[in-house]
Amino acid sequence: MPDNPGPFALRCGEILSYAAGVLLLGFFLVQIAWGEIERQVDIAQFEDAQAAGFDLSGTGEPDTSLWAPGRIDDYRASLTEEMPEILGVLEIDSVGLKVPVYATATDLVMDRGAGIIDGMAYPHEPGNIGISGHRDGYFRVLKDVKVGDEITLQTLDGVKRFRVSNMRVVEISNRDVLQDTDETQVTLITCYPFYFVGHAPKRYIVTASLDTTYVNRK
Repeated sequence: MPDNPGPFALRCGEILSYAAGVLLLGFFLVQIAWGEIERQVDIAQFEDAQAAGFDLSGTGEPDTSLWAPGRIDDYRASLTEEMPEILGVLEIDSVGLKVPVYATATDLVMDRGAGIIDGMAYPHEPGNIGISGHRDGYFRVLKDVKVGDEITLQTLDGVKRFRVSNMRVVEISNRDVLQDTDETQVTLITCYPFYFVGHAPKRYIVTASLDTTYVNRK
C-alpha cells in the first residue's frame, strides 16, 4: 500500500487550494468591475449623444388625466430632486405615451418617468430591456395597449422600434419576465390591477419584439 501523505504534503495542498480560490475570486471581481466600467462608459457616451440632439421634446409636463391625485403630487415633488442618467425615451403613440427612461427604477425615478429594472439590459444593449413604471402614473395607459402597437425607443445606438406581441398578468413572485433573452425585446412592467386601492397584488406585463427593419435608424 502507498504511504499516506505526510503533514507537509497536506499543508501544501491546503495552501494551493486556498491560493486557487483567491485567484478565482479575484478574477470574478475584476470581471464585475470591468463590466461596470464598460456600462459607465456607455452612459457617458449616451449623455454626449443627448447633448448632441437627443430628442426629449414632449417629455416635459405629462398628461395626468388618468393619474391618481397622489401620484400627481409625487411627480411635482420629484421635479426638485436630482435624478440618475437618462438612458432613453420610450414612446407608444397609440396611447399617447412619451416618457424618459432612467438608469434605475426607484420609486422617485418612476414618479418622474420610467426606469430600467436593475440587472436587465439598457436600451442600447441587446437582450431583455426591462422598463418599469407606476400603474397610477405614466404606465396607467398600458391598459389600452394592444397587440401590434408600435413601441419606439430612442437609444445611444439610434432609434429602435418594437411591436407589441403579448400582454399578460403575472404573480409578483414570477421572475421569468426578468430573465435575459437571446433576442432583443422590450418588457414593460407595472403593478396590477390599475385601479386597485393599496398595494396591487399582481404585475401587468407588456412584451414587444424588435422590428429589425428599423434598427439603428438615426
